[in-house]
Amino acid sequence: MTPALLTNRDARRLFLDRHLLLRPGSGSGRGADLQGVLGGLGFVQVDSVNTLARSHDLILWSRRGQYRPPALDRMIARDRAGFEHWTHDAAIIPMQFYPMWRLKFTRDEARMRQRWPKWRREGWDSEIDTVLQRIADTGPASSRDVGEGEERGSSGWWDWHPSKTALEYLWRSGRLAIRHRQGFRKVYDLSERVIPAEYIGQHVEDERIVDWAMSAALDRLGFATSGELAAFFEIATRDEAKAWCAAALSSSRIVPVDVEGADGALRRSFTTPELLDLLPDLPEPIDRVRILSPFDPALRDRARAERLFGFHYRIEIFVPAERRRYGYYVFPVMQGARMIGRLDAKREAGGLSVAAFWPEPGIRIGKQRLKGLRAELERIASFAGLERIEMAADWLRA
Repeated sequence: MTPALLTNRDARRLFLDRHLLLRPGSGSGRGADLQGVLGGLGFVQVDSVNTLARSHDLILWSRRGQYRPPALDRMIARDRAGFEHWTHDAAIIPMQFYPMWRLKFTRDEARMRQRWPKWRREGWDSEIDTVLQRIADTGPASSRDVGEGEERGSSGWWDWHPSKTALEYLWRSGRLAIRHRQGFRKVYDLSERVIPAEYIGQHVEDERIVDWAMSAALDRLGFATSGELAAFFEIATRDEAKAWCAAALSSSRIVPVDVEGADGALRRSFTTPELLDLLPDLPEPIDRVRILSPFDPALRDRARAERLFGFHYRIEIFVPAERRRYGYYVFPVMQGARMIGRLDAKREAGGLSVAAFWPEPGIRIGKQRLKGLRAELERIASFAGLERIEMAADWLRA
């Protein structure tokens, strides 16, 4: 089969449409509308860094300007329309996807057993049963509740106290669920007391889960390689993804497509006839300047973002300060279908402090673009509850 050609312009439009960034988002950002955004994206990554706003909140606000964080808290803790678990990282996931996570629970449990050998070495296995029984008997608990007197560092699982490790194990393996958060601290409970019965009681066969994970990922990416499909939810293995693509290709569920990168190079991927049919009706992207989360779904795969947008982006949190090129936590900035720069900004003394904006090569910062950037800064300051914007004297960098 001769592959279709997806020009870089069309590839960007399709990709941004699938990520809900192509068209204006006019919904309320709460209730059923918020559930629709989460379902459209597939998940939003949760991150603890809060220099300006939490990552998941910024992702949702980028799609719905009326969104405010309490709406997500209500959706999870009251309405039970979303749950927290793992994709490539910790994420908030639509509740209707929960039955598809059964395979991930099983595989994550097996991986944890392989990667956390200190349990066997230090006899922590009994802690799992102890923590599970404690929550069953006394109700929801956080790591602070079950780990009294055991606190250690927070640099990673190797530095957790035994009860915290047990909580993580029980959550990742599906026996516990996150009921809500106190601040950013997870509060766990038995899954059957958190997940609605209609979802926790469903049993889906492994083959159907893999099929769903692949097709759902492709629908949200627009086009992808088998490896990119496997990496989206991280439910299916790379081998399962390759086998699925081969079978779907032979049955014409998917078709090959050559995707043109920002540098003109072509990359063989897969898409569906239905997605290709969307192209003639896709509008041009809105011209609004957008400040995105460093963990925005459109940029999560750094290599793909560089191929598609010509945007090389890395988070420098773990880079020593003297070796950082930009800053500790720098926000990508998009306009239309182009990445136009990166912004070093943070909450400081009740205001939005802008240290620097670095335009991308070839991006001219004229009056209109400056006006658009200023308008976006005002929007995000309002979202974060900040009263003023303070620009450093040398904020506009070469």
